[in-house]
Amino acid sequence: MRKRKGLPVSGWVVVDKPTGIGSTSVVGIIRKIFNAQKAGHAGTLDPAASGVLPVALGEATKTIPYVTDGDKIYSFSVKFGEATSTDDAEGTVIKTSDIIPTKEQIKKVIPEFIGKISQVPPKFSAIHVDGKRAYDLARNEVEIKLEPRIIEIKRLELLSGDNDTYNFEVECSKGTYVRSIARDLAEKLGSCGHVVALRRLKCANFLASNAFMLEKLKEMEHNALSNVLLSVETVLDDIPALPITQEQASLLSNGGFLPKPNGLMTKGTHKALFENRLVAIVEVGQDVRPVRVINIINIGDNDVDNS
Repeated sequence: MRKRKGLPVSGWVVVDKPTGIGSTSVVGIIRKIFNAQKAGHAGTLDPAASGVLPVALGEATKTIPYVTDGDKIYSFSVKFGEATSTDDAEGTVIKTSDIIPTKEQIKKVIPEFIGKISQVPPKFSAIHVDGKRAYDLARNEVEIKLEPRIIEIKRLELLSGDNDTYNFEVECSKGTYVRSIARDLAEKLGSCGHVVALRRLKCANFLASNAFMLEKLKEMEHNALSNVLLSVETVLDDIPALPITQEQASLLSNGGFLPKPNGLMTKGTHKALFENRLVAIVEVGQDVRPVRVINIINIGDNDVDNS
């Protein structure tokens, strides 16, 4: 009987992360469920947040940047009249205000938050300051000053709300902090505020509506898990394909360069495919150079077992 040799599991699992657990803990659970050799996630979600958390297993970890660079969509709720130390409900109240904006007032200032804007991250964030995480310094009451960064808000909508709490949806670039949006929006309205609920609906091309609940994954039989695992190239749909031969695939797999194919005018990032199987992510310029070699297939006759 001819069969392919077993290879370590590689691919993407789209998890609907529940509140109350950190992203790293979710990765550890998924890694154990799939018995993966290595795992990572794209786009950290705070323990208090829920929603889509793409988890990469095996060789898929090499494609994580193609997810983290993608746009995100969040739904979130802001409570006006109270600012907290963390800009969310996990912190302690550090400021209050009697000014509670109306829907009309909120809608009036929203356009000022659309486009490329300058944003200061929350002090309780994972940003490095002098080699340490900002949240570690903040917990130890070390005074820090975080520099503003340019992010892009493509869409910000007020969905509903009453009294002092309003619900929003935002589509934004990587590096955007929703907690900072809430803080800055409240300040613009002469009030103060913080996020009381946060859910990620979209991360690159992964949607929460297609994600699997963590508890459901824990309960699945081993055979059913194969229907959950998405291919490594799932995140590369927008990258043009470059068909290659077996000889070229072997060369790329060993870090070698290829001459630029005749007639291929497009420069930039491509996915190199041998028999429609992903071999490498390459950069096409004067030649073809591997950026990421994907070791999920064996090239040539060695990919079968004659036992």
